[in-house]
Amino acid sequence: MAALHHLSAHELVLAYSRGELSPLEVVSAALARIDAWEPKINAMYRVARDAALEQARDAEARWRAGAPLSALDGVPLTIKENLYTRGDPAPIGTLVNKEAPPQRDDAPAAARAREAGCVLLGKTTMPDYGMLSSGLSSLHGVTRNPWRLDRNPSGSSSGAAAAAVAGYAPLHIGTDIGGSVRLPATHCGIFALKPSLGRIPVYPPFMGRVAGPMTRTVTDAALLMNVLSRPDARDFMSLPFQEHDYARGLDELDVKRLKIGLLPDMKVGLPVNDEVRAAAQAAANALADAGAVVEEMQSFLTLDMFDGMSRFFEARLYNDFMALPPERQQNVLPFIAEWCTWRAAHFTGRDVMQAHMHIMAAREAAVAACQPFDYVLSPVSPILPYEAELPAPGNDPRDAFPHIAFTVPYNMSEQPAASVNWTASRDGLPIGVQIVGRRFDDVGVLKLARLVEQLRPAQRAWPEPRFKDEGWSASSLHPSG
Repeated sequence: MAALHHLSAHELVLAYSRGELSPLEVVSAALARIDAWEPKINAMYRVARDAALEQARDAEARWRAGAPLSALDGVPLTIKENLYTRGDPAPIGTLVNKEAPPQRDDAPAAARAREAGCVLLGKTTMPDYGMLSSGLSSLHGVTRNPWRLDRNPSGSSSGAAAAAVAGYAPLHIGTDIGGSVRLPATHCGIFALKPSLGRIPVYPPFMGRVAGPMTRTVTDAALLMNVLSRPDARDFMSLPFQEHDYARGLDELDVKRLKIGLLPDMKVGLPVNDEVRAAAQAAANALADAGAVVEEMQSFLTLDMFDGMSRFFEARLYNDFMALPPERQQNVLPFIAEWCTWRAAHFTGRDVMQAHMHIMAAREAAVAACQPFDYVLSPVSPILPYEAELPAPGNDPRDAFPHIAFTVPYNMSEQPAASVNWTASRDGLPIGVQIVGRRFDDVGVLKLARLVEQLRPAQRAWPEPRFKDEGWSASSLHPSG
């Protein structure tokens, strides 16, 4: 049997059912894995060691009695810090909230995971307010990319992605309002799904905000969707619940019936790196060779739309920032403080409304551009992983989001979108591709992602916590699976 930290959730549950492994054995190994990696990558905000071992013992007893709570009972899992968990503070990544009290209730995703018997190892790190696609936080410090310690894991689900690469657990839950599960997925070489808005209940809900699975395999994400998509009345924006097994029929996609749009360049934000562009083209070619009709499409995003989304979020965070007393404002990450004040301090009501209307225009444009196709394929990020200590590529608080043009429109349009690793750069850094579906077609996105997972080249072996000067030691290949 492979090392425990390489086993998927699906493989763990099969081993539990056969009596070949116990949840206690697996969780103990997971905690040891955290101990080995954490001094290097800083992916965890809190490690619930004693509670996790207790949950594992309970799960072991259920498996021995032949009465598991679900198909994921006893499987280790991490949850992003901003998804409330009973008894844990939720400071939202910022030193401003370092004295945040423990939460009384689980957020919907955490509640569903507990009900399924998943073992909560702890909470993963995130940047201030979740408003950076970076691993930098005034509270948590720097979360690093396990593939190379001088590289950024991206964010805002930075700790979740780093933890997945390091093998802390097969299952991780992040959140995404502009790319926050997909950007770390592409920069860390894992899979992540941003589901349709409302598919997974969240609390508190907000425009574009979703929770989503972050895993090493598409199958594991589908298994986690079975748990997370169950209803919760607190999310007044949630979709009507539909009983569905997301893992069933993952390999049953008739690619020869598909028409796929290839979107190689959004024409706004940062220019697309040559290796990133080549990876998207290679994935498109592989799908065409498999029988799909692939057509290149033009960008639908304008500079006004892209800037409107940025201005809206500046205004939102400026409102929160100005509600703080001056002594607490000093604890906000300086990059964040300048980002949300340099323009927003002068916004009029008309400015904010215009920004909102640009978001609505982007929403309409995204849906219309995708309508002629069954799915759209594109890069996830236009760049390779950037410097670990930076809050954003270029480190310019007046241009904080130059790298999210491929991801943020689909938060606004509420479409499902996933990041699947395709290959590695010449320097060994992961490069993913994005799969976008029509609204509500989460099942289809998972199926196409599974196909891409099978078509992609052989993948680099996951890194181990034995580092050379350049930050990683793994060099062999493992099957794409």
